[in-house]
Amino acid sequence: MLEVKDLSMVYQTPKKEEVSALLNVSFTLEKGEFLTILGPSGCGKTTLLNIIAGFLQPTQGEAVFDGESVSGPSPQRGMVFQQGALFEWMSVEKNVSFGPRMADRPKPDAEISENTRYWLDTVGLSGFGGKPVYELSGGMQQRVALARCLANDPGLILMDEPLGALDALTREKMQGLLLKLWNETGKTIILITHSVEEALILGERLFVMAPRPGRIEKEYRLPFAEQGVADDSRKIKAQSDFVQIREEVIGMIWSMEEEIMGRQEEG
Repeated sequence: MLEVKDLSMVYQTPKKEEVSALLNVSFTLEKGEFLTILGPSGCGKTTLLNIIAGFLQPTQGEAVFDGESVSGPSPQRGMVFQQGALFEWMSVEKNVSFGPRMADRPKPDAEISENTRYWLDTVGLSGFGGKPVYELSGGMQQRVALARCLANDPGLILMDEPLGALDALTREKMQGLLLKLWNETGKTIILITHSVEEALILGERLFVMAPRPGRIEKEYRLPFAEQGVADDSRKIKAQSDFVQIREEVIGMIWSMEEEIMGRQEEG
């Protein structure tokens, strides 16, 4: 479904200095896979996601989605941001139905309304359609953002720290919701997070990225997402193999952070 070919991205600072955000990043993603991406600040995670979304054009290489080179945003590549990016002046229902109504060939109103109710029910917001979004909690707003993305029926869902601003309990509930939706819809998902536990419990595959220039340092194939669909995530997080990989990844990122600090002190 997605092929990333030798992606490199160089930014120019206000002082005309060049910063290499990504260097020769390549991977493929099959339909229905759930990929999580971890790494210290400045390793190019969000840059990579924005290139796949079509918000940025790379300095070198390309992202190919469903056989076509990515050259701009598309409803087939849905994005869920950290803060939801909802339309505050609209109701929950109007936020979720916005994409289908703005489509080149919109479906009949009755079908759009039915689709909107379906996704609100799926994310646990049945009965909240008439509410203005500013009256909802942070967790509920992220559910709206997820429903709005799913209402467009994208082939690929891109998520940039979607749970980062939530409290611990709400975040855990949302992790369970994401696993449930992934299992039931078969959607392909890429999620960026700073939480090692979140990356392990959600991702079938995990990329740990190294900083400047941003690159994939290590890839893991993980069993925990499949287990989390049917079992309590707290039990999974207590398993010895989960703890072992968690500590290994934390140690890897810790070493990268120390290296970054060392460079800054030398500078």
